[in-house]
Amino acid sequence: MDRYHEMLMFEALSERPSLAAAARRLNVSGPTVVRAVTRLEARLGVPLLQRSTQGVVLTKAGAAFMADSSRILREVEMAEASAKGLHVQAQGNLTVLLPLLFSRYVMTSLLAGYMDAYPQVKVFTHYDDRFPNMNEEGIDVAVLVGHLPNSSLVARQVGHVRSIVCGSPGYLEAHGEPAIPEDLKRHKLIGTQASRGSVHWDFQDQGQHNSIKARSRLSCATVQAAIDATAHGAGLTRCLSYPLYEYFNSGRLQRILQPFELPALPIQVVYRERRKASMRVRSFVDFMVEGLREHPAMRPDAL
Repeated sequence: MDRYHEMLMFEALSERPSLAAAARRLNVSGPTVVRAVTRLEARLGVPLLQRSTQGVVLTKAGAAFMADSSRILREVEMAEASAKGLHVQAQGNLTVLLPLLFSRYVMTSLLAGYMDAYPQVKVFTHYDDRFPNMNEEGIDVAVLVGHLPNSSLVARQVGHVRSIVCGSPGYLEAHGEPAIPEDLKRHKLIGTQASRGSVHWDFQDQGQHNSIKARSRLSCATVQAAIDATAHGAGLTRCLSYPLYEYFNSGRLQRILQPFELPALPIQVVYRERRKASMRVRSFVDFMVEGLREHPAMRPDAL
């Protein structure tokens, strides 16, 4: 068996790490897949799978080889499709990373619209508020908040967000609106459990940074829970602006301390290839860039 087919056998484990499932996916026998993986491990000199009574999991070397195999096989697929004249139509699998709350408030309708427009693309979405290693993790496109580290990634900016302090109209009427960040120490502050009973919020005043550290009256498990508690009058919280635009538009929350907010953070649609990007990557990037640039959550200064 040549290396391409061994790689194909191994890549079949990507959707579900099960030798039997991989065999069914390829319509071959289980021993055929086992022999292919065994030959790969022998030639590479490293274990790719850890086997147990519960099934198999990828080793660190296996995960890295899986990412490279997936990329190489996609390029082979693209070359064949181009030769056949199929490159004009987006098709195949697409792996996307999205921030969690950003997906809920901004991306859901856009994803649905893309799936309608490109029915032959199968999208696998992952949700995490971090900067991924897109090559090692096999991620095709990511929506990222913040400035990118130096990298070879291609980024298209779609808007920006800010860290905003807010409270409900009822709470602000009862307790008064803070005029400067230092006034927050006299208010009921809502943080998350990650802050461990206190908040540490950064502000700027005429270009100078200053920090406010105070005990929180309520610590929530998630940012969404903190927003909901704030909307019900439990106190003041601070978070990125994109989950808040509906609350501001409906009057459930009010923005405060706006002159002291930190500089805006860019939101960018990021992908790995430029000229070599497949039609499914280009179609997804173009669709999302156009949709996100029109979304009100991308313009917090207009709220």
